[in-house]
Amino acid sequence: MRLVDVGDATLAVRDEGAGEPVVLVQTALTADELQPLAGALRGSFRTVLYHRRGYGRSSPASGPGSVRRDAADCARLLHVLGIPRAHVVGVSYSAAVALQLAADSSSCVRSLVVVEPPPVHAPSAPDFRAANRRLVRTRRLHGAHGALDEFLTLVIGPSWRSDAERSVPGSAAQMDRDAATFFDTDLPALLAWPFGPGDAARVRCPVLLVGGAASGPWFAEARAQVLEWLPAASDVVIPGADHSLAMTHWRDLAAVVEPFLRQA
Repeated sequence: MRLVDVGDATLAVRDEGAGEPVVLVQTALTADELQPLAGALRGSFRTVLYHRRGYGRSSPASGPGSVRRDAADCARLLHVLGIPRAHVVGVSYSAAVALQLAADSSSCVRSLVVVEPPPVHAPSAPDFRAANRRLVRTRRLHGAHGALDEFLTLVIGPSWRSDAERSVPGSAAQMDRDAATFFDTDLPALLAWPFGPGDAARVRCPVLLVGGAASGPWFAEARAQVLEWLPAASDVVIPGADHSLAMTHWRDLAAVVEPFLRQA
């Protein structure tokens, strides 16, 4: 990965392949979760995969983060790379970033793939927010590593380390290294994200919404919320997949994303 200056931050970027550009926005915690998907798309598209602030070799994150700041970083990265318009893919936290980017910088987004958006505005948002506040409290009392284990055991299961390593080698150690960014920067950013119908109305591009059939009610509600905001969006549910589908079911994800990008 090479380092790219985007103004007040430097981002580590892997820019490979040829064809229409696809930017894969790094989600929270797992820096290379979208690497398998990028590899699957690289034969047909130019793929740009980067680490956000506080991850890998990118600039450190300072203080509570902002989804809008992350979206602005992505827009500046596109400008520096000389990409006027790109397909944009976001998963979980970065689905929020991708939605914000499409709302704030619609001219630079050719199409949008929203995978497992976070349920911060869904009917179950109070429960989701309470769970995240508990994680922040665990981080304060027991450190980032204790909170990391609690979080991933809840979302993926007790075998999260072996599951992550099987899908993306080295990811468990990377999550350990960058856990503080997740708890101190990304979670506050997500809980403070003020996206709503007015913002969604500024999204002008084709949208593909993807979820996992086994992700549970929080994320099912989040998909329904996005479909309410963007009724023209295409909606695909991957059987047997849960919230970690970008790692565990990346072939299935690529199989629905690639034809959408070709047609968008």
